[in-house]
Amino acid sequence: MHVPLIDSYIILVRHNRNYRYLWLSQVVSLMGDWFTLIASASLVANLSGSGMAIGGLFLARMLPPFLFGPLAGVVADRYDRKKILIVSDLLRAAVVVNFLFIQSEANIWLLYVLTVLQLSISAFFEPTRAAVMPSLVVRSDLITANALDGITWSAMLGFGAALGGLVAALLGIPAAFIIDAATFVVSAWLVSRIVMPAAEVLDSEAVEGGTVGWSAFMAGVYYLWQRPRVLVIALVKASSSLAFGGIAVVEVAFAEELFPIGDGGSITLGLIYLVIGLGTGLGPVAVRKVTGDNPKALQWAIWASYIAMLIGYFMEGWAFSLTVLLVATFIRTIGTGVNWVFASSLLQMIVPSHYLGRVFAFDLAMMTLASSVSTLWVGWAKDNLGLGPRELAMSLGVVPLVMTLLWLIFMAWQIRQQRAACTSEAF
Repeated sequence: MHVPLIDSYIILVRHNRNYRYLWLSQVVSLMGDWFTLIASASLVANLSGSGMAIGGLFLARMLPPFLFGPLAGVVADRYDRKKILIVSDLLRAAVVVNFLFIQSEANIWLLYVLTVLQLSISAFFEPTRAAVMPSLVVRSDLITANALDGITWSAMLGFGAALGGLVAALLGIPAAFIIDAATFVVSAWLVSRIVMPAAEVLDSEAVEGGTVGWSAFMAGVYYLWQRPRVLVIALVKASSSLAFGGIAVVEVAFAEELFPIGDGGSITLGLIYLVIGLGTGLGPVAVRKVTGDNPKALQWAIWASYIAMLIGYFMEGWAFSLTVLLVATFIRTIGTGVNWVFASSLLQMIVPSHYLGRVFAFDLAMMTLASSVSTLWVGWAKDNLGLGPRELAMSLGVVPLVMTLLWLIFMAWQIRQQRAACTSEAF
């Protein structure tokens, strides 16, 4: 019996108790993440007012997932994933409380130390959460679960950031930090309600040895190296982040320099983020109506997602009005949403459970590195080449252009491999 698309999400949350708790923990902790980001940025701006200081905050948020990704992946494949999620939430709550001690520019250094600590812990939480998903959700519901995660991320991007800014404005920045710490405690409680299936108990033989060490990490690298298809899919989100990371800076320039509405273009930026939320949230939902859960169809959808990003970036490069910019952003983020959700779903379908932690840690590390490179490129090009927001958007559009061609080559390679396998079996 065919289940209407929206009903499938409701059914999943209503009838899968374990996934419901995992999803609710995501809702709560994402809200806390945006509270911290808004409050931290406001605190840096109030105490320093330096552009370099604000840039340093974002760099402090980007580096830990890349640096700690290898260790995080091994830990996620070695130890009880439910306990890792709970401990990560409680540790983040303890870290965020310490933001209250930052009272002057003299101790603003503490903000960067705490931010690095918080995001280092998050580097363990995110791959573990992705790795545990296939144990809680049947294969036929993986796309539904990942699409719902994407919708949730998009919704909390808009709602959480807006609410965080409102709380910081009305109740003060310390109140935002206190609420953020509380959200992590609530998230830990929700995760504690999950009953892990017996299949999730990891096989120590499969995780190579009894300790968390270099050999276990290298075994994960070897696993990816020996399976080019898995490696390519694990790099999908990084490929789109080579453009996505820098466009966040470009959007601020569009809002401030070309289409300013509100103080410093704040209303314009709010509209852009609203459209980003709609595009990344609705894109996977709509495209899944066409693809269903067929892995081959999902891979073709990823190719189409690069085309959508290509159109969006180049439209932004020719945007002569705010309306065109918003339409271009919507098209671009439909591609981004499909790219991210479908790549995660494919990995969860094809990677064995005892490698999922390391594969998703690699996925997160490469995505973070790509975002950092993209952000640095845009900042350098803006300052040294004198490029405006339109030219910067066009330069970032080169990424999906190249990826559209490379993904076609990858699809053709897979077809040849399958034909060769069929031929050898025939003999």
